[in-house]
Amino acid sequence: MNPLIVIVGLAGLLLIAGAAVALVAGGGKQDVERLEQFVSTTTTVVDLPEEGGSKSGGPDVADRMDRALSGRNFFQPAKEKIAKADVKLRVTEYLMLMVIFACIGAALGYFLPKDNSRFLAVVGFLVGSRVPPIYINMAASRRMRAFDSQLSDTLNLWVNALRSGYSVLQAMEAIATELPAPVSVEFERVVQEVRLGLSVAQALDNMHRRVPSEDLDLVITAVNIQREVGGNLAEVLDNISFTIRERVRIKGEIRTLTAQGRISGTIISLLPIVLGFILFLINPGYVSELWVKEAPWIWPEVIPCGYLMLGTGLIMIAAGWFAIRKIVSIEV
Repeated sequence: MNPLIVIVGLAGLLLIAGAAVALVAGGGKQDVERLEQFVSTTTTVVDLPEEGGSKSGGPDVADRMDRALSGRNFFQPAKEKIAKADVKLRVTEYLMLMVIFACIGAALGYFLPKDNSRFLAVVGFLVGSRVPPIYINMAASRRMRAFDSQLSDTLNLWVNALRSGYSVLQAMEAIATELPAPVSVEFERVVQEVRLGLSVAQALDNMHRRVPSEDLDLVITAVNIQREVGGNLAEVLDNISFTIRERVRIKGEIRTLTAQGRISGTIISLLPIVLGFILFLINPGYVSELWVKEAPWIWPEVIPCGYLMLGTGLIMIAAGWFAIRKIVSIEV
């Protein structure tokens, strides 16, 4: 059978399965359960019966799976990553995507070479499983940079609203209405959480957990202190706005100056891996000598020299990449 047909068929089945899971997870969500994306408290939310005295249906499959996995160590970190990236996924859907991409990577690694390779299938499985986390991390970083770049304009609007006679909550409503995402989305969530019964301090702390920005932490501290001891919040926020604007400008200049170093480090780190993969596709027998269990040995009948070469090469690539990232990472 043609390997391409097998790959396409397997990918189609996995995509159909993922679509089915997404459809099942997306339907029948109760109004009380939707409050979880706005309110993060230790209080237990009690499900209220509908007018007819019975519910139209129980929780869907994804909700039951989330509740079953909620006690696991990986559940809360994964949920926080998804919240930081503002991706409309549940933890179970996120895990399902990891499995789907891992299976696709394993199929590609096994069937693409002329001689089916179990080693590349394992490598493809590991690489494919990392695609959703990499995307989530990139989306979270991109959203964080966008939030930081908008924070100065947010404070200017906040200051003008306070000087016009608005309260703190009314100024937040103006920010949620006038400014673009992601700032408007986050402040709209804060306003909704306050309307649902949380204090302003708790709502702002929830926003800081979703957007762990140092500049936002400074703003939240100023607002909390003003609400406790009083003072001119507009003047304090105006001073903070100037400081944040200068920090954003300096960060932008540093990012521009270090762009070449960051890109060079990524290219140099990926070059030997990509080149080795291409050579394996062209001549698998030649490259596979690196991991065959034949003489010469480092540990007789256990570890051949090829394992040592591969391990040393990967360690040196990782060390070089981390060294370059450390050099071009400048704190402001």
